[in-house]
Amino acid sequence: MIQLTPQMRVLVAIEPVDGRRGIDGLAQVCRAVLNCDPLDGTLVIFRTRSGRAIKLIGYDGQGLWICMKRMSSGKFRYWPTAPNSAGTASRLLLTHELQTLIWGGDPAHAQAAPLWRRLPVEARGPEAS
Repeated sequence: MIQLTPQMRVLVAIEPVDGRRGIDGLAQVCRAVLNCDPLDGTLVIFRTRSGRAIKLIGYDGQGLWICMKRMSSGKFRYWPTAPNSAGTASRLLLTHELQTLIWGGDPAHAQAAPLWRRLPVEARGPEAS
């Protein structure tokens, strides 16, 4: 089973893919287009050309998983773009942004607490000194 954790590396493909691609085809896109290894634990998200479905591919230590969500009506309205029109093929997402994207929302507007921040000295207690 795929478990989403805040430490997980999530990569979203900017350009859409053919919805008929399976695990091997998407793994090939990971290697050739996105320059990532699908067996390194990164969760990679693809959108179909029609925009009605997304596919996720990930490795859990024993094998590759493929998951698909197809909207019953409408499309995924928001999809990440390359930062600053850099022409990159993929973009990193945080897990809370992925959850927003899966539910058809705009990950650019997803807000969450920072993953890590330094606590003030008084909040750390006497052992921290």
